[in-house]
Amino acid sequence: MLTQPHSAIELSIGSQAVFETLQRGGALFFTELVRRRGLLPSQVEEALSQLAALGLVTSDIFDGLRALLVPSNKRPTFGRNTGKRRRKTTLASIEFAGRWSLLRSNISPQASANGAGSSARDTAVEKFARTLLGRYGVVFRRLLERESLGVSWYELGRIYRRLEARGEIRGGYFVGGISGEQFALPEAIGLLRSIRKMPPNDKLITLSGADPLNLQGILTLGPRIAALTTNRILFRDGLPVAALEAGEIRKLTDAPVSDLQIETALRVGKLRPSLRPYYK
Repeated sequence: MLTQPHSAIELSIGSQAVFETLQRGGALFFTELVRRRGLLPSQVEEALSQLAALGLVTSDIFDGLRALLVPSNKRPTFGRNTGKRRRKTTLASIEFAGRWSLLRSNISPQASANGAGSSARDTAVEKFARTLLGRYGVVFRRLLERESLGVSWYELGRIYRRLEARGEIRGGYFVGGISGEQFALPEAIGLLRSIRKMPPNDKLITLSGADPLNLQGILTLGPRIAALTTNRILFRDGLPVAALEAGEIRKLTDAPVSDLQIETALRVGKLRPSLRPYYK
């Protein structure tokens, strides 16, 4: 993008002003940029041209970028009414070209110039993305509710789509009831298919609330269970039955599991050794 990747990008005053406005306000229409910055429409148009050429901004429809390719002496004049815009569609107009937004909102123009900040960030995000894949097998946006690191799904999605293009992972729809993009390790897909074919065995499994598999309220219906070691969740055939939270047991479903079974599974680790045999 730049002939001198280690030098700072030289932005005009108008371009810097438009960049900062998009950085603070998010996606904005052309008229909103003009109004917020107090610049002439031609100045905002010139600023968007420079920012788009540097790969810093984009439009949510093609008309915006197409309008920048039209020679300045052939571009439609600003201030035309909507009726004229609808009747004359041969030329794209930047004034009616949807919203403009930063292409990579997490970096500054200077970081984009030398690539150092974005490179370190991308490396860290990719490590986190691979960790999530290794932990869950299948990754989707709602899983971030379980994580505390400040990584957005937008950043992870860029990494996952890149890994998918390389053939390292698969993209598709693997988990029912979850909307949006999903990415999975190839071996995880085979395991999911095999588990789906297994008949139910009514087996009870207890997990700590701090276990990464505590996806209650994220992957399954019902309230969230805090990720604390003192909390426990009881599953039957992969579905939550009851939970021990803040020292109290509460049922999550009407599954045919007796109160004694629930008590045994959730409290046995908390009882005195002399009482544990009665719960076996």
